[in-house]
Amino acid sequence: MAGIVDRVKNILLNPKAEWPVIDGEAGDTKEVFTYVAILALLPLLGTIIGGLVSGILPLAYVIPLAIVQFILALVVVYIVAFIINALAPTFSSEKHMPSALKLTAYSYTASWVAGIFGFIPVLGGIIALLGGIYSLYTMYIGLPVMMRTPSDKVTGYFIVALICAIVVSLVIVSVVGGLLLLPFAGALLR
Repeated sequence: MAGIVDRVKNILLNPKAEWPVIDGEAGDTKEVFTYVAILALLPLLGTIIGGLVSGILPLAYVIPLAIVQFILALVVVYIVAFIINALAPTFSSEKHMPSALKLTAYSYTASWVAGIFGFIPVLGGIIALLGGIYSLYTMYIGLPVMMRTPSDKVTGYFIVALICAIVVSLVIVSVVGGLLLLPFAGALLR
């Protein structure tokens, strides 16, 4: 656990120095997804606390919503890593799925840490937005290290990967969100 805390601290406080360290690690899938699973629990806790404190949603809905949010975090990390890896040759970068997975997983760190504050009205949203922006910055500076992207290709690679990730995330959230709201559709129509 101390290793995870150190990684979080280092990726948040000095990502430029941390990316070469991450690049030098074997980074097997199990280890990376253990990190993802632990950090993805933070927004889950924010969702549960927020749902319970606000009283807007019943506990019977908040818990499944939080669990789905957690599962989606794992799925989205893998899909975004897959996209980054698939795009690599287009931007003269090295195609290497373990590196793409590490890049994606560790880039999301700020976003997940910020997610714990999701239960605070308005401020939680601002903190989450700032965490998301910092996660994007972290990914941007990690691309040249992890994917061996030439400096003149980093911005284009980042923008295309970001657009693809947004589209994929919107599709996943729309489908899953629609399925989660289905039980409430009848109540809304009455």
